[in-house]
Amino acid sequence: MLDRLSALDASFLNGEQSSTPMHAGSVAVLERPREGFGFEAVMELVRRRLDYLPRYRRRLLSVPGNLARPVWVDDVDFDLTYHVRRSALPAPGTDRQLFELVARLMQRPLDRDRPLWEAYYIEGLDGGRVALVTKTHQALVDGVRTVDLAQVLFEDAGERRDDGTDDGAEWTPRRQPTWPSLVAGAVGEAASSPRDLVDNMRFLADGVVAGIGRTARTAGTAMSVAGALRRSSPAPAATRLNAPVSRGRVFAGVRTDLEAFRRVRAARDCTVNDVIFTVLSGALRQWLQSRGHVPSTASVRALVPTALQADDAEFSPAELTTSHIAAHYIDLPVGEPDPVVRLRHVSHAMCEQLRPTRPVTARAMVRMGGFAPATMHSMAARVAGAAPRGGFNVLIANTPGPQEPLQAGSAQLSAIYPVLPLAKDQSLAVGVTSYRGSVYFGLNGDRKAMHDVDVLAETIEESLEELRGSTW
Repeated sequence: MLDRLSALDASFLNGEQSSTPMHAGSVAVLERPREGFGFEAVMELVRRRLDYLPRYRRRLLSVPGNLARPVWVDDVDFDLTYHVRRSALPAPGTDRQLFELVARLMQRPLDRDRPLWEAYYIEGLDGGRVALVTKTHQALVDGVRTVDLAQVLFEDAGERRDDGTDDGAEWTPRRQPTWPSLVAGAVGEAASSPRDLVDNMRFLADGVVAGIGRTARTAGTAMSVAGALRRSSPAPAATRLNAPVSRGRVFAGVRTDLEAFRRVRAARDCTVNDVIFTVLSGALRQWLQSRGHVPSTASVRALVPTALQADDAEFSPAELTTSHIAAHYIDLPVGEPDPVVRLRHVSHAMCEQLRPTRPVTARAMVRMGGFAPATMHSMAARVAGAAPRGGFNVLIANTPGPQEPLQAGSAQLSAIYPVLPLAKDQSLAVGVTSYRGSVYFGLNGDRKAMHDVDVLAETIEESLEELRGSTW
């Protein structure tokens, strides 16, 4: 049976432009052990982990005449050395130099004639550290058939994953379907579901302008934006965050202390998530002030993807990636000068948005194996990709991570920063996660509109200190 690209994933591919490549990623910084953890070891690690990710060896094959959506087929010319690449900074490289390299890697679209992912092993960081940068197309990671590569690369320190390759068997690609079989499959599907054929033709004809919204409303269980869209009014005017997107990118990472967020939570009877969004509100306020006057009534609307559970469901780690991913809109009070009042506004807005739902808890989230936030951030990118333009100013996705040490092969993970893609006219996307006592912010921005992304990065730490100072 043909593995056909879903309608939602087809809309992502058809709507992708050179200035808005639709891939998410992560920047993992590792402590290089004495025995090395060199490029060859990384290649072998990835090769073994691909047994968990069959789609990472598959590419998309178009149907003749575009009678149906493309299908996933084994890449008979699969070349791991193309997908896993080696790079280096001039030693001793700084984090800022690493982030500059990340921006250039992330701005390049993936090759559609190959499986839609890449990974980079980067040497030369100060302190003998190395970095692993991954980028995966949001059409590849649906949370059901496959997860993000970064999730399976990491495991609990001291444990070894059963890779299932001890028998020495090598992966063998299946034969590519012939064009008559592709046409026959398309005709058969069209006969049983004529609407699919009409929708496919409409996608090709109108450039997906209307198709994405329609597909998002009918895509099924993977995610839901329809309810949020009905509740959403046009986003506040924020031209600095909704500028046309160029092909260039800037990236900045910020590391903060998780305990500082917990202390504010305890003092103000809120959640760590509330504190994170309040800190980002304060940071955006300072950044906007650096560019001009900010009215006291100003707000920035954030699209906040959230993992939800059914009311009658009990959580299990195996079920999390198939959970409901809902889009919520939160107006961040960037015009409010008092950080404590900002926190109250954010807490109230979060409560109002999430009250009718059952969000997956942070405690439940971290029970997944590996580094689950990588997959959840890819799912968040899918939600943002299906959302209508003009409904929000910035994408912010926060997914808590494990607090126990993780490792990739023999190298221990020391820091990790999410990288979320930019949509059309969205010049900033913020990914947030936590790991081992720290909270990590990944700021991906357009090089023209967000050329001063480092200023925004600095204001995150200042905003946290401002909130802490107002708490005691």
